[in-house]
Amino acid sequence: MQSVQYSSEVIVELIKYSAQDIDVARAAWVSTKGEASKDVTQDEAKISGLINYLMRDRHGSPFEHSYFTFYVKAPIFVWREHMRHRIASYNEESGRYAVLKPEFYIPARERNLQQIGKTGHYQFIEGTNDQYAMTKVLFEKQCIDAYQNYEQLLANGIAKEVARIALPLNIYSSAYVTMNARALMNFLSLRQHVEGSHFPSYPQREIEMVAERYEEILKEHMPITYAAFAANGRVAP
Repeated sequence: MQSVQYSSEVIVELIKYSAQDIDVARAAWVSTKGEASKDVTQDEAKISGLINYLMRDRHGSPFEHSYFTFYVKAPIFVWREHMRHRIASYNEESGRYAVLKPEFYIPARERNLQQIGKTGHYQFIEGTNDQYAMTKVLFEKQCIDAYQNYEQLLANGIAKEVARIALPLNIYSSAYVTMNARALMNFLSLRQHVEGSHFPSYPQREIEMVAERYEEILKEHMPITYAAFAANGRVAP
């Protein structure tokens, strides 16, 4: 049996992008300037004012002319949530064609474990040391047992697409994800809990970890757009 690996992280890497704040301005100004919009210069004050207006009044299409392609490695249960966002393009590694590696997600100690409250009003609070220890032991045992079963099935001629059924939801998978800036802001608005958001969201922690990395990248490459998004209640235009 291959050595089983455990991690409490997700990986998000920016592979390529075409994303600048001036892209938004040009896309918006073409409606009034036509061909002259191509010659718009980097006047930060004008671009900032325009983008804030677009964000505030939810004129979204100018934000669709920038894009980001990410490489993301996360457990299967995170992908189940991520792919609910049908405003992205995905290509994921396939357990039908390749043998999946024994890499599994185990929650870190600081991850809240207890759920309290009623449906729609849940709170998640810290688990005890005993709860965390039990969770870790049981998850690791499950991963080892499941991967042994997977290898045994493969060794006995069972097709990869069938054998993978034995694997649990915390096995890692990877994919390329491409989104434009408007779609990315929609993702951030739904997959992070940030005080001051106009529409508060309460995502599962693991997909929030992906969103946090996406947000760092948006902030770095489109700082004016990001600032307007944050200033206007984190509502995607």
